[in-house]
Amino acid sequence: MSFSSSSPFSSTGLKWLWLTVLFLIIDQVTKHWVAGTFDLYESVAVMPYFNLTYVHNEGAAFSFLADQGGWQRWFFTTIAALASGLFIYWLSKTPSSNRVLGVGFALMLSGALGNLIDRVLFGYVIDFLDFYVGKSHWPAFNVADSVIFVGAALMIYDSFFGQPDKES
Repeated sequence: MSFSSSSPFSSTGLKWLWLTVLFLIIDQVTKHWVAGTFDLYESVAVMPYFNLTYVHNEGAAFSFLADQGGWQRWFFTTIAALASGLFIYWLSKTPSSNRVLGVGFALMLSGALGNLIDRVLFGYVIDFLDFYVGKSHWPAFNVADSVIFVGAALMIYDSFFGQPDKES
């Protein structure tokens, strides 16, 4: 199956959807591996500053609103669904020549979908990447959170250093 040169999959940022799928698969496989291998809160030291630690996050970043009784599940599910739709729209409007922005949106879409799947299936997000210095631990996160961060960094980079839009 090939796409014509006028296809939105070759002429817009939608050509980067393969990255969305790739990182969504990596995210889900790693989360399910951790959930199937570790007991909840079990931690395995990998390096002097990094553990694999299986936790459930019922809130958002840094467990924001995690202790709110359950309504936050649907709130964050709705936000992730709306964000995913917005990323798809932005990908469809991004010229294929703008690789940095297209890759950024594709990565953010992947992360939003990865955490959305968790919230719908389980009511929480599976986190397991635990970095620390001494006894101070950064909140655990996952592959989806990582690609959201990288995608947002690419979007910010593009806003400062990307090519300006050409007026027609």
